[in-house]
Formats: sequence, C-alpha cells, structure tokens
Amino acid sequence: MAVLDRQVLYGQRTPTALTALRTFVDQRAAGAPGVRIVAETEFGETPRDWQEWVRFEAVVNQALRHLPLWGLCTYDSTRVPEEAVAAGLRTHPHLVTVAGRRSNPHYEQPADFLRSLPALAEPLEDTEPLLAADDVTDLAGLRHAVAQRLNTLGGSPDRTEDLHLAIDEMAANAARHGRPPVRVRLWGSADRVVCTISDNGAGMDAPFAGYGPAHGQDLSRGGMGLWLTRQLCDHVDVIDDGTGLTVRLVTSLR
Repeated sequence: MAVLDRQVLYGQRTPTALTALRTFVDQRAAGAPGVRIVAETEFGETPRDWQEWVRFEAVVNQALRHLPLWGLCTYDSTRVPEEAVAAGLRTHPHLVTVAGRRSNPHYEQPADFLRSLPALAEPLEDTEPLLAADDVTDLAGLRHAVAQRLNTLGGSPDRTEDLHLAIDEMAANAARHGRPPVRVRLWGSADRVVCTISDNGAGMDAPFAGYGPAHGQDLSRGGMGLWLTRQLCDHVDVIDDGTGLTVRLVTSLR
C-alpha cells in the first residue's frame, strides 16, 4: 500500500495533478494486474475552486481510461459543498453504498458533462478594464502593455510572470488559429486578475483541451499553449458562444 498526500493532488492546478496521478499509477502498475486508489476529495472554498475540481473528476475518466486503475472517491457530505457532491454523482460511473457497488444512473459521459458546465460570472468584468485592445496585430506591443498593467498591481513576481506568459500564449493562439479581430481585456483588483482573449474564428469543441499536450507525449509537434496556460493560472475557461472563441484567465497574484 502507498499513500499519495492529498496536497500532491489538490494542492496544485489540475493538469499538474493529473500528471502526478498518472505517474503514481504508472509506478505501481508495472508487473501488477491493477492498481486500486481510494481518494478523499478536496475541492477548496469557493464556487470557482469547486468547478475546477469537478472538471478534474470528469477529465480523469477520459485521461486515465487506458490504465489498469480502479478508483474510489470518497465525498464527506458534511464538508464538501452540495454542488460538488451533486457533480460527483454525474462524474462517477459506479456508486458504492451499504448495499454494495452498483451502476450510477446519474453518470454522464465526461465530454457531455464538461460541455454542460456554465462559465461562472466574473464580477470584475463589469468594471472598467485596466487594458482594452480591440484589434491586436502587434503581439510584442501587447506583451509590453500587459506587463505595464500587471506591474501596477503589486503581486508576487512569479505569479505575475506566470499570468503574463499565459496571456501571451493565448493571444498568440488566437492570432494563429482564430480569425481577426483578436481582442484582449484585462481587469485587476486587490485579490484577483481576470483576462479575456477573444477572436471571431470558428470556435472549438474540445472539452478536454489543455489537460494534456495536444499531441500527447510528442512535444516536438507543439500544441502546448492551453496546457501550459492551465498550469500557469488558477482558472481557465474556454467559452464558445457561437460567434467566436474566448479564453478567460483568472488568477490571484498573491
């Protein structure tokens, strides 16, 4: 029996947690018919955190489906928020009750579940932005302008640099794969920063995008922008409203 510290998973961002879980299973699956994991869930303190981790619960079903893995997730209903418990019923194909293990009639296919999640409101978006760029063609100029605005917020240098890099990656993605105009909005407050990067392209129906490199282990083929961004920011929403694509980055700089 081996114990994986809960903080190794829930103490970091979801793509990194997914890699840690995959590595943990791979190390123990060699020469064994299977691996069993019992996990105590931990979803954080805010609706934003809860949604991030219920996404993770759905993604795990897809990302680790090829591994000889059997997992039991325990939910302490006295501590875990009701929204997260309800999502657990939609992201686990089986239930364990006093009567034993049975199929879960509430289970949804991971891709369908992820598509159904709403983009939570960000009140900062109703305030005056620190930066508004409506037709970005000069990415170097955008990097400079974003750096200037972020530096006025007095956040952690490491977190500020992470967000700056994530914005640059997503703006480059919009310019490369989307359709003009590329628009960027940046808002900041004492506790968080919100940035949206939008384009008028065809959108993207890829609910698992960014939870691993786009081309698997062949990193030479690129496709790492969204995966990197999910590791650099607290929360990343990919919003396809039918008129284009918006990537919204939300993070604390402290």
